[in-house]
Amino acid sequence: MSTAQTQLPTCYRHPDRETGLSCSECGRPICTECMTVAPVGLRCPDHAGAQRAQRQRGPRVGGRQIVLPQTRLGGTDALVTKALIALNVVIYLIGAAQGAGINNPGGPLYAKLWLYGPEVAHGDWWRLITTMFLHASIVHIGFNMLALWWFGAPVEAYLGRVRFIALYFVAGLAGSAGALVQTPGVTVGASGAIFGVLGAMMILEWQATGRLGGNAMTLIVINLALSFAIAGISIGGHIGGLIGGILATLAFARWGRGHAAYGRLGLGGALGLALIAGASVAIAYWQVRGLA
Repeated sequence: MSTAQTQLPTCYRHPDRETGLSCSECGRPICTECMTVAPVGLRCPDHAGAQRAQRQRGPRVGGRQIVLPQTRLGGTDALVTKALIALNVVIYLIGAAQGAGINNPGGPLYAKLWLYGPEVAHGDWWRLITTMFLHASIVHIGFNMLALWWFGAPVEAYLGRVRFIALYFVAGLAGSAGALVQTPGVTVGASGAIFGVLGAMMILEWQATGRLGGNAMTLIVINLALSFAIAGISIGGHIGGLIGGILATLAFARWGRGHAAYGRLGLGGALGLALIAGASVAIAYWQVRGLA
């Protein structure tokens, strides 16, 4: 039995910090403080600045160069992401006022919106959607909203507002189905939808670089490992949301015949989203049908 330990590389700007992340442009290891999230991976400070200074260009389509949208954090950019964060915060504050305080929300609003198998079985199907706007504590909502901002803003910039919000809700619905498969107990949180956003980022990175094992995959593996390691986390919800986000982004890309970052939703994409949503509801119904 070997006692040797495998050491991770250290951030090129902070040699005292080990990290499993790297810049998708130059490959240098970077820590979480130095990284800039992009739809095609992570950027180090040097290449994040270069990305802002010049226009990002995609492949040629019909002889024309496609220009990818840049992610700017001011103005009206990431409007859907900002609105989702604001809605989550407002509902959390209402729950805190109705419940037992800022770190223990609850009350009648939460009771009407949370995901609970027996109540879904009795006809409360809206809970499959509304549960993604509830959180159990300050730490819970804090981490989820930070992740939504980090990953949601750049993915929204690439997909556009309509497709991003469709991705978010379909992934959240798939996450609720996965949570019910794991347990019929009470479940709250936006993490299923956020895992769907990470799944979308992985597909965007794959289509841009030709490889799946990039930074998005690293983030997914790390977060899935935390899901298994920390008690009280809905593993089924995370995996369900991840699968829903991947499938939704592939639907945007016409199942490999196009690029998810270009074009409008289209009939094929809309039908794909409807199929994923319908399958999620069917799985949820199958899981709770004996609870009524």
